[in-house]
Amino acid sequence: MYKTELDKHIQSQSVSNSFVFFGESTFLIDMYTKMLTNIEDSNILNYYHDEYAFSSAKAHLSQASLFGDRNILIIKSEKKVPKKELDILLDFCDKNPDNIFVYAYYGSDHKTYNNKKAFAKSKAMSVRFFNPKDYEAQNIILQVAQEKKVNIDKYTVSHLLQIHHGDVALASNEIEKFRVYDRAITTKDVDNLVYGLAEVNLDDFIKKILTKKDFRDDLQNVLEHGEDEIRILTAITAYLTQLYMFNIYIRVHGAPNALEILGYPAPKFIVEEKAALSIKIKPFVYSKLHELLLGSELKMKSSHIDKCSILLSTLIRIQKIM
Repeated sequence: MYKTELDKHIQSQSVSNSFVFFGESTFLIDMYTKMLTNIEDSNILNYYHDEYAFSSAKAHLSQASLFGDRNILIIKSEKKVPKKELDILLDFCDKNPDNIFVYAYYGSDHKTYNNKKAFAKSKAMSVRFFNPKDYEAQNIILQVAQEKKVNIDKYTVSHLLQIHHGDVALASNEIEKFRVYDRAITTKDVDNLVYGLAEVNLDDFIKKILTKKDFRDDLQNVLEHGEDEIRILTAITAYLTQLYMFNIYIRVHGAPNALEILGYPAPKFIVEEKAALSIKIKPFVYSKLHELLLGSELKMKSSHIDKCSILLSTLIRIQKIM
């Protein structure tokens, strides 16, 4: 099923207690995972990346709760959980409605789970999340703003999304900054608090990394301005994705077209700069860089990891791959 169908089940309170989430939007996968497992007094076991262990996952769902709370299992990984193991975990949820299991698959093999027969023997809801369209992205950011009690209208949200090239995760993280204002947020506020760092300093910082220049002072500057390590990685991923779009378009059409590539017109010097950089990077290098960045992001989401060390190691490895 898709997001719209899952939303209907949530509204009618007819959701299952086991889910397989996959697709292009990691932001939506994370958002719905958090939404459906945010239960008070629950006994939660999280697995990230390579931490998954079938024996302990099975034990968690099979054990009876001592205090009447619910057992929740969350697996987030780019690697596929073996089908036999996944079926057993889902079966535990079918037998015990108090259990909740979410398997968030971040890999690219969507065909495996985009199949009605894949989980026909269980009550699991298999959901594919596409990157949100413009109006969906606006609604998501407006919802985040409402939850954080930030007064912002859809036009200002649209401006915020445009700055981040439609990246919902980056735009969502910005909302926290506007909580200092006890009034309606304007596009000028967005420019003052977001534009300068996101479009100038952060872009210059990323370009230094990709062109193998010394980035240490820039990294310190970005961190001192309050940017967290995960957000920096997602910004680099978004920048590389945009360069790859330029690369593909130029190889097909011979010249870049910002309106078709980005969805909005951009200054000529920016288009020429990104076009030139995009062509210097070979397709297989884009693939290696994305794998590195996504893997590092997943590692950072573990509470037992030094995020700063992973970030620095990742940036050094990026320059070695380039």
